[in-house]
Amino acid sequence: MKLYNTMSRSIEEFNPIAPPAVGLYACGLTVYDYTHLGHLRKYTMDDVLIRTLRHAGYKVQFVQNVTDVGHLSSDADTGEDKLEKGAKKYGKSVWDIAREFEAYFFRSMDLMGNARPDVSCRATEHIQQQLDMVIELEKKGFAYVIEGDGVYFDTSKVDDYGKLAHLDLEHLQEGARVERVEGKRNPTDFALWKFERPGENRAMVWESPWAKRSFPGWHIECSAMAIHYLGDQFDIHTGGIDHIPVHHTNEIAQAEAATGQKPFVRYWVHHNFLRVDGEKMSKSLGNFYTIDDILKRGINPKALRLLFLTTHYRSEMNFTWEALEGSQKAWQKLAKMVLQFRAEEGRTVLSQEKLDKIDEYRKRFFGFMEDDLKTPEALTVLYEVVKSNIPSSDKYDLLGEFDEVLGLGFRQLQETATEMPIITDLSTVPAEAQQLLAQRKTAREQKDWASSDKFRDELVKLGYEVIDGPTGQQLRQIHPVSETGQ
Repeated sequence: MKLYNTMSRSIEEFNPIAPPAVGLYACGLTVYDYTHLGHLRKYTMDDVLIRTLRHAGYKVQFVQNVTDVGHLSSDADTGEDKLEKGAKKYGKSVWDIAREFEAYFFRSMDLMGNARPDVSCRATEHIQQQLDMVIELEKKGFAYVIEGDGVYFDTSKVDDYGKLAHLDLEHLQEGARVERVEGKRNPTDFALWKFERPGENRAMVWESPWAKRSFPGWHIECSAMAIHYLGDQFDIHTGGIDHIPVHHTNEIAQAEAATGQKPFVRYWVHHNFLRVDGEKMSKSLGNFYTIDDILKRGINPKALRLLFLTTHYRSEMNFTWEALEGSQKAWQKLAKMVLQFRAEEGRTVLSQEKLDKIDEYRKRFFGFMEDDLKTPEALTVLYEVVKSNIPSSDKYDLLGEFDEVLGLGFRQLQETATEMPIITDLSTVPAEAQQLLAQRKTAREQKDWASSDKFRDELVKLGYEVIDGPTGQQLRQIHPVSETGQ
C-alpha cells in the first residue's frame, strides 16, 4: 500500500505504527448548513480509502468528528460562530441546527454508500478533553491569555511550526493568512479557548479556569478527540486541502506540544476541491447543490459516486450536470451488465489461460487502488473485465471483489434498482406526494382498489413509483421532477 503524504510531498510506502491495526481520523463536517457536493466527494473518497485499507488486510479504526461548536467564520479567531450564524438563518436554536444538519449529513452519506465511522464524536460532548489539553499546554508554557479575548497558543515556542504547509514564517503577514487580534505575540498564534465578550450572549458556553462563559477554539477539538480515541500518535489524518495551512498546521503544533510525541500523525491525506461549471460552489452563484438536488433530477447517488471515481482524489474536479447525466447512463449500463452476469448460471472449468487472465485483472486493479487510490485507472480495468471473454459467473465474482473498495453496490443490486434507490425518509418528498401515499394506504386498508390505483397513478405523475412490500408502502423516484414536484 502506498499513499501520498502531504507532510513529505511524496508517495510513500504505508507502514502503520502497529499493523494490522490502523488508526484513521477524518475531519468531519461543521453542522450549520446542508452537506453539499464538495463534502460528498471528500467523504466518498475517504470511504474508498478505508475500504481499500480493509481489503488489503488492515483493521481500520475510523474516527470522525462532528463540529457542532466553536468554529468561527474566519479560519483565524475572529468573525461570527457558524452555528450561531446558521441558527439565525433558519430561525432555530443552535442545538436544533446542529442535530438537524448532522442528520442530513449522515443521510447523505448513507445514500452515497459511505460506511458510518466506528466512532462519531461531537465536539460538544468532549469539552472536558479539549479543556484538559488547553490546561496542559498552559502548564507547559505553550499558551498565554489575552485578557477579555481568550487563551492563545504561542507558535514561537515550536521550532517546526508550519512544517505541514511549508509556511515561510519570516515573510508571513497578519491580514494575509490570519486576521489581526490585539494582544497576539506572533502573527501565527491561534486561539485555544475563547471568552464570551460583553453583550454577546452566546448560546454555547462553558465554564473554564479563565472565564465563567467561554468556549473552545476551532482547532483544539480535532487534536483532543483524535488523541482520546486513537492515542498520542496514529496513522492517517484526512481532510480537504484548505485545511493544510491553518487547521491541520495548528492541530499538529498543539498536539505535539501537549503530548511531547512526534509525529502526531504519520500520513496526512488531503482531498482537492470540487468546482461546479468551473467556478467555486456558492449559494450566491446558484451552483450550491446537495444530495436532494441529485435525487430531484432522477439521478441515482451511485452514478454520482461513479463520477467521483473518474477523477483522482488529489486532482481538482469540475462538476457539470452533463457529466453527471453521462455517468448516470454509464451506471445504468454497468448495473444491467452486472445483473446479467449474475443471472447467467452455470460454472465451467476454466483453462489456465483464463485463470491467469482473471489473476492479472485482479493484480492490476488492486495494484492501482493500493498505489495512492488511482481510481480512474482501476475503473479502466473494471471495464476491461466487463468486455472480456471470461465466463459471466467469474466476471460477477471479480466485479464483486472490485466493488468491495469502489462501493458501487454490485452485490446489492436488485432487478428493479438500476434507476433510483428506495426513499428512506419520506419527509424529503413533497407534501402532495406524502398525502397521496397516506390516502392510498387508507384505500388499501378499506380494500378500495380503484381508489388505490388512482392514487398510485397520481404519484406516477409526480414522478414516484409505489412499491408494496412486507414493511408497507415505499417510494422510488422514477423520473426527474421540478422544485414544485410537477
